[in-house]
Formats: sequence, structure tokens, C-alpha cells
Amino acid sequence: MCGIFGCVLNEGDAAPLVREGLKRLEYRGYDSVGVATVWDGKVFVKKDVGKLDEVHAKLNLDDLPGCVGIGHTRWATHGAPEQVNAHPHTDCTGEVAVVHNGIVENFVELKRMLEQKRHVFRSRCDTEVIAHLIEDELKKAGSLIEAVRRALREVKGSYAIAVVHAKHPDRIVCARLESPLVIGLSSRGMYCSSDIPSFLHLTRRAVFLQDYQVAEISLNGVRVYDLITGKEIPYEVQQLDLSEEAAEKSGYPHFMLKEIFEQPQAMKNALRTHELYYDLMAPALANAKRVFLTACGTSYHACVAASYALSELGGITAQPVIASEFINYVGPAVDEETVVLAVSQSGETADTLSAVRFARSKGATVLGVTNVMGSSLTRLSTVYIGQNSGPEIGVAATKTFTAQLTVLLRLAMKVGLRTGTLSQESYEGLSERLLAMPDYAAKVLETVDERVKLLASKYADRQSFCFLGRGISSATAMEGRLKLLEIAYIPCLAYPAGESKHGFIAVVEKGYPTVFVAPNDSTRTKIIGNIMEMKAREASVISLIEEGDREIAEFSDDYLEMPKGIPEMFTPLIYVIPLQLLAYYISVYRGYDPDKPRNLAKSVTVQ
Repeated sequence: MCGIFGCVLNEGDAAPLVREGLKRLEYRGYDSVGVATVWDGKVFVKKDVGKLDEVHAKLNLDDLPGCVGIGHTRWATHGAPEQVNAHPHTDCTGEVAVVHNGIVENFVELKRMLEQKRHVFRSRCDTEVIAHLIEDELKKAGSLIEAVRRALREVKGSYAIAVVHAKHPDRIVCARLESPLVIGLSSRGMYCSSDIPSFLHLTRRAVFLQDYQVAEISLNGVRVYDLITGKEIPYEVQQLDLSEEAAEKSGYPHFMLKEIFEQPQAMKNALRTHELYYDLMAPALANAKRVFLTACGTSYHACVAASYALSELGGITAQPVIASEFINYVGPAVDEETVVLAVSQSGETADTLSAVRFARSKGATVLGVTNVMGSSLTRLSTVYIGQNSGPEIGVAATKTFTAQLTVLLRLAMKVGLRTGTLSQESYEGLSERLLAMPDYAAKVLETVDERVKLLASKYADRQSFCFLGRGISSATAMEGRLKLLEIAYIPCLAYPAGESKHGFIAVVEKGYPTVFVAPNDSTRTKIIGNIMEMKAREASVISLIEEGDREIAEFSDDYLEMPKGIPEMFTPLIYVIPLQLLAYYISVYRGYDPDKPRNLAKSVTVQ
């Protein structure tokens, strides 16, 4: 997730307004920033690594000439945060400049094709291929908008883009697919942006561009076209009634809730990482004598779930280890035949990096999964994969878990293909089903939100909870427990359900809320027995079940139904969502701010 902003003004310089718009979008990304303007038949660009204020102090972004400009604040997905990878990106001629929010899935193939045509690339960023595609199409198309439209038909992935061209100095062409883009209209000028907070102080009139639409904005107005057919289409101008703070959160009361609802898109973006990275990582795991997964907090729970998937789908044993215990627990076993897969949203978690550095000192191969390109983890890893979920503002991780696990599940499948645990047919079938998981997540968010609110109001005053699951669902239970503990400050337990009779059952009494993660999988028969044990002691049983599972529903005081047809190893992606919502709403009912839980920080950089 990145932030883009552009404007076409009646008079005055665009650069200061672009910088101001980017400042209001900095919550969308802040590892680098850049601005491009058009003036006197030329494109002028300034960009560098760092937060906007740092780059502005160094380069003075405001002194770029021209009344048409575009800008970008970046959250890296391809290419580390370096000056050359910062947006805007230009073509070989320097006459086309592009800013982009999204991921180009087929950038490797497009880059190879363009290099064969003697295009010269300056960066490692996927966005640069779009600038060169437009350069190619301008040789054939009669207009900038037509060149952009044709170029984007070659692109697979997601995008919101804004394009300027030296020979078309009075307009911006923009387009979107699965990444937000909104156009603002005022008497002073026209604006395009990733999000409305960037121009709410300028205008309340907006056009929300839809998927597969491309638009041209100029002082003559807005023209919108179908990206596939090229036909001009009508659009609606909406009057916005939002405060700037509410707009920044897309109308949600808290960033945490916004980020819970962003998970379908975050999962899609996680699935867009090019297959070559998995092809580089899978052999190391498949051939290793020992495999350890190490992480902290939510990322550790993703590792626990991944250990089940690597066993079931990948045919290998991978031991999850809490990073702070890694050296003492498994340190003597680490050697040159060991692979350590480290998972960290920030890539800077101190305990995880300590484990990684120790493993490297013993000759182990280090692999990484992170959300921050250019982080310490990416520099220490032999191969790393980006989870591509964009900035997460809420301290309690939500889309981090589902994005990381999406990557790890795909990796487990790729390992299984290499070890022979999965046939090519099975691999392709599971791949199709994994691609469907974002739609399942969207369905769950649509169907359970109101039901979870009611459950939260019913149980918000309870003084303790326990979360139980079997198999891979034990990881889901652990993550549900962590969310409630973090933001509602309720002492909670989490167990593999079969272990509940060893200790936990002693505290069960009438009305004690016990949450069961109970999909219709290979553990279902046994977990029914665990539910009955709790019912016999008059616990309040709350069950997450597959749609239509009447048997468990009848044993439960409350239940939430999940969609049918989710493969067992994929269930945590979907079943964790109502647990995130439950924690969020209980926190709110208890009068807390779920975005800022006490004593917690987003990235723990101390040991």
C-alpha cells in the first residue's frame, strides 16, 4: 500500500500542493517519497529515501516548476527503499513519469520482453515496467490516455496509477484495478489520489474511479473510459460528508477495524508475489536436515500454523520456536545443514534478529518473510518474500497474520511439490483454492460482523476466556487469545483442546466463556468430546463452525458459521477473522482504544 497524489491547477505551482497531499497520505507508506511536474516540454523529478519531511528538507520538493504534478509516498514491495527505486518512475526518454500503488505480478516477464526491445531499466521496482510500456504504446497511440489504456492491458496484478507526459503538459491520466483511486473536482483545479483525506481541505466533490476504468483529468474536466473497450462511460460526482480524521480511516472508527476489513485485499496482494521467490526458497526447505521457524507474537502464531502445513502439505518437519528462546532451546542443534525461516512484520524485531544472527554464525541458511523491504531481516536472509500487506497502523496485528500465513501456505505447497508430497494436479488444485480465500474472507466479514457485535456485548464483562482448537486450529485459538489479551486486557488462556483437561478444566465453572475453533476437519470428532467436557461443567461454549454443522451448534451456547469448502490447512485464514472482531468489539465495549493498547509497541526492537 502506497499513497499517490496528483493535481492539475488553474494557476500556481503544483509541487507544494502535491507535497501537502502526500503528507496527508503518509500513513499509507513512508520509506521514500518523490514528486514529478511538467513544465516547458519537460518532466522534472525529485525523489529520495526517507519520510516526506526528511526528503523535503534535503531536496526542497516545492521548487519544481509547473501547474501539473504527481507524487508518491512509498511502502516498498519490489526493490529495497533506495533512491533509484523511489517513485515517480520514468521511461527511457524521460518524458513519461508514473506513480503507482499496487503490485505488478508479471513484471519479470514484462521486463524481459521490454529489455529485448532495448529498453534500459534503472531500478528494481516493478512499477518501472509500466513507464516503459507506455513509452512503447505512445509510438502507436494517438493520445496519452490511449497509450496508458493499451499498456495496462498487458499488466497483471493491482494498480492505481497516475501518469504525466512532457508533450501533454495539461493533463494527468489515471487508472485503477483493486487499488483505490479517487478524483477531486474544484474551481481551483482537479486532483487524483489514493484516498480522500489528501484533498478534503480543497474540495468535497469527488468521483470514485472503479476497477478497469481509466480517466483523464484536465482543466476541461474529467473523462472516464472503460479500460478494456476504450469506450467513454458516465460517472457520478459525490458530495463528501466526512471529517479528515474519519476519512483517513475510510470511515471506520479505528484503524484496527479498518485493517481487519482490509484483509481480503491484503491476502490478494500477498498472493501476488512472483513464483520465482518461492522456487528459490522451497529447495532449501525441502533439502534441509533441520528446519526451524522463528518469530514473536502474532508472527509466531503464523509459524505454528505453518508448521502444520509444512508437515501436511510439504512433507517436512518444521519446528516453530519463539525467537526469544531460540538460542537456549535449539541453539546447539543449529549447523550448516539447518534452515531457519524467520518471520517478522517489521523485519526489525530484536529477538527475531538475534536468533537469525546466531543461526548465520553457525552456518545455517536463513530465509525471511517480512512486510518491510530493506529491513534488517531482508539483509540477513539468503532469500526473502514480502507479505505485501502495506502499513499496519493499529498496534494489534490483524492483516499481518493472514498475509504472513498466506505466504507460508503457498510456500508449504511449493515444498510439497518438490518433495513429492503433492502431485502437480493436487498442487494446482490447492493453488486455485488458495486464490479463492480472499473471497471467503470478504464473505465472512460481510456475514459475521453484526453477530460478533452481539456476542461482544454479551461477554464483554467476563473476567477471563479460554480459546481451544485442535490441529492447525490450535494456532488460530492462540492468535484469538492474543488479540483479546492485547486490546481488552482480559486474562486469557489458549490450549490445544486435547490438553484442556490438564489444568484448565480446574478453573471452568458456570458461565465461563470457552471459545472453540471447530471447523469440519480431521479433528472434528475429538473436539466434540472436548466441547462436551466443557458443557458438563456448565461453561458458556462459543463455537466457530462450518456452515450447517447442526451437531456442534446444538452443543454450543453461541456459534458463528464459516463458509463450507475451506481446506483444513487454510482454515486459520478465515476462522481467525471473527476472533479479531470479537477482541475489537469487546475492547470498545470496555471503553478502551484498540489502536493504542497500553504498554505495547508496534515493532519490539529491544530484547
